Amino acid sequence: MAFRIAGSEQPFLQVSLVIPVRNEEKSIRALVESIKLQTFQPFEVIIVDGGSQDRTVAFARAAIGDDRRFKIIEAGPATPGRGRNIGARAARCDWLAFTDAGIELEPTWLAELVRAVRLNPDLDVVYGNYEPVTDSFFKSCAALAYVPPKHLSKEGLVRGPSIASCLIRRSIWAETGGFPDLRAAEDLIFMERIERNGARIGWAPRATVWWQLQPSFRKTFKKFALYSFHNVLAGRQRYWHYGIARQYLIGSVVLLLAFFHHAWWLSLLFLGILTRVARSIWRHRKEISIIGAFNPKRFLCVAAIILTIDLATFVGWGRAVVYRLSNGKRKGERVAVR
Repeated sequence: MAFRIAGSEQPFLQVSLVIPVRNEEKSIRALVESIKLQTFQPFEVIIVDGGSQDRTVAFARAAIGDDRRFKIIEAGPATPGRGRNIGARAARCDWLAFTDAGIELEPTWLAELVRAVRLNPDLDVVYGNYEPVTDSFFKSCAALAYVPPKHLSKEGLVRGPSIASCLIRRSIWAETGGFPDLRAAEDLIFMERIERNGARIGWAPRATVWWQLQPSFRKTFKKFALYSFHNVLAGRQRYWHYGIARQYLIGSVVLLLAFFHHAWWLSLLFLGILTRVARSIWRHRKEISIIGAFNPKRFLCVAAIILTIDLATFVGWGRAVVYRLSNGKRKGERVAVR
């Protein structure tokens, strides 16, 4: 069976949608429902559960109902990288679409990814767009603090690349060696390998998924501490940790100058923090009203979120160092899912 795009006489490709999940009982139903509403339906949907300790699998089965296109693989404790590989190996189609839990798909998401391939059949990979759900004041500030801004592609403004919104030839996944068996950064490493291998990459700015941000300081800290821990184990400190460490090293020097020389040095430290927050907000100037972005309450909340992430970065880094010392793990080696 070959699916068709509405209004097209050309038979089209079949797509296997692969989704790794773990402990997503609160979000899995919305994700499944958004899949069922796709204007271009996947040939099959493979949900790989990585050892959920809640009711994710039961809720997923209830949401799926009697739709035989859906398949749930209970893989036991598995990282997102391993889960995606399990799903890709089980897939029957030549094209793989990937997304994640905690996400909802716009109805035209898969249709837009497929349309990009239809317009340019030589493409190997198509990246779609993703948007943060900003349904609270805290989440709107979080989006300014750490969500990357959109950039201009040949097809228009888009946020990405992201594995949570992409379509890829199964052969490219295989040639790349699949995803690293890691809890974090596995998607970044995989996408970097794809680009280095010369894959032909396209963009579909209207292929949008909606990403749920963490709703509080506590959950933001917990999530980024986890990311930091696993990024260090993946050996990617130079892309994140070292830059933050340099900033705090400079800040420490300024504090020493304030203590031993003059308290006015503290104004330089304060200015540095203000500049960092303002830069983070300014990057999103095309997406938000500048007047609204720079109101004092929002400015302070963005600053607090950035500092929370910094603290989580160092806590996760420290945990990873202790873990390596106590377990003798080699850099990048898989660790238990936490």
